[in-house]
Amino acid sequence: MKEVIEINEIVTPNIRKIIAERGLKQYVVAERAGYTKQQFNAMLTGRKLITDIDICKITSALGVDANALFNRRE
Repeated sequence: MKEVIEINEIVTPNIRKIIAERGLKQYVVAERAGYTKQQFNAMLTGRKLITDIDICKITSALGVDANALFNRRE
């Protein structure tokens, strides 16, 4: 039986990495994406599931495409 992996487990480390590489603050990314810092933190800590809509907002706030969050090179 194949184990289900939540999207958070895949993208959260990459979101954190991009934020650190760019010297950003989490609350700034949260605001750019339209979230409160508490909502964004809930996503990054796994208390809230990251949805496809969240991916779109976060990639826009970070100025990257979805491949960067999924660690894909294309």
